[in-house]
Amino acid sequence: MGAVIHSAPLVVPISRPPIRDGAVAVRHGRVLATGPRREITATHPDAEELRWPGVMVAGLVNAHTHLQFTRMAEVGRHPHGTFEDWSTAFDAVYAASRDTDWAASAREGACLALRHGTTAVADIVTDAEALPVLGECGLGGVAYFEVLGDTDATWTATGRDRLTGRVRDFGVLGLSPHSPYTLDTGVLGDLAVLGRAFGLRQHIHLLESLHEREYTVSGTGPIARLVRDLGFDFQILRDGGTGKGPVAFLDSVGLLGPECHVAHGVHLDHDERALLRERGVSVALCPRSNQALGLEGPPIAALLEEGGPIAVGTDSLASAPSLDLLEDVRLLRDLALRQGYRSPDLSRRLMEAATAGGAHALGLGSGPGRIGTLGPGSRCDFAVFAVDPAGHNPYDALVVDGPGRCVATVTANGRIHPATETPQDHP
Repeated sequence: MGAVIHSAPLVVPISRPPIRDGAVAVRHGRVLATGPRREITATHPDAEELRWPGVMVAGLVNAHTHLQFTRMAEVGRHPHGTFEDWSTAFDAVYAASRDTDWAASAREGACLALRHGTTAVADIVTDAEALPVLGECGLGGVAYFEVLGDTDATWTATGRDRLTGRVRDFGVLGLSPHSPYTLDTGVLGDLAVLGRAFGLRQHIHLLESLHEREYTVSGTGPIARLVRDLGFDFQILRDGGTGKGPVAFLDSVGLLGPECHVAHGVHLDHDERALLRERGVSVALCPRSNQALGLEGPPIAALLEEGGPIAVGTDSLASAPSLDLLEDVRLLRDLALRQGYRSPDLSRRLMEAATAGGAHALGLGSGPGRIGTLGPGSRCDFAVFAVDPAGHNPYDALVVDGPGRCVATVTANGRIHPATETPQDHP
């Protein structure tokens, strides 16, 4: 098959500055070249050209979601006063949803993500039947098989063998130890060992709740009560805590490293952010989900100023109103401005977080077939947004005007995923 050229009035490759009247040459799902349209068409005179309106940008990378919970949107439709309130509501609906076709639910979520410009995800999978969905739908990224609820005793008896069987049977690429408060201390440490032994990515929820620190430090507070009510007899509860905050605790059991990224980080303090940077751990920020749980949102201004690696996620429809990643990017921009961030690079850095930053978090930001950018050798994943291509700052246009305005998403398998609704005219 010969080359295909995708061109647009403005191309934002992320890996290089935006290109006016730009183009991308593609063969077999990989980018051959990116540059001015006149150069690309001259270099590939026999290629078919597809001309797109608006702004073409490297495919978005949703660095934290649970696609299988798409059919649990009823939980996300209602505001919750605290994380613990949401968790109780979620657990009740999940327990009543045992007959749900989780694979079908995940496929619905994948389609929604694609229609909003997302081409790769970090998908946490609780029920194994949803593990193959990414490949079936043409989404890139990593499916992380979730582990939660094991004490050290149940892990030794059955949990470890169950997990290694899932890894073998489904070709799992990632593990998701759910959180510091839903697994016993020895289980968390063993998952760190297993992950490195199998060469698996790791992804964990961290400091989403205000009370998580109290739990790991002293084994007390609302989360401790919630864990006890669920019947878990964890070491932290027996010992009266670890004396360490959640980040230091996870570091002590070996879970933090460049192969790991964390979700939320709403309550990270200065020292914890520094430790994550030192360990090379990215933070996937999900501000709309945080707001639905009664949380203020992450310290985005500090994360940007300190230079720690960040990414963006939507979480699931069980805690967010949509899977439109740019909605979260726009909210992060608003939060950063309210928190005092004044550098003119704000929109650019947030778009980088939603693309290359997500790719980095998933371990897919370099090498052949990399995602999150449009450069030679990368996957040809991109989205087109009906925003003004002639504006002074294309990153501002994407962040401020891009939500809800995706025209189409194109994935490396050559499929074109049109948006279900026609965006408004250019502003």
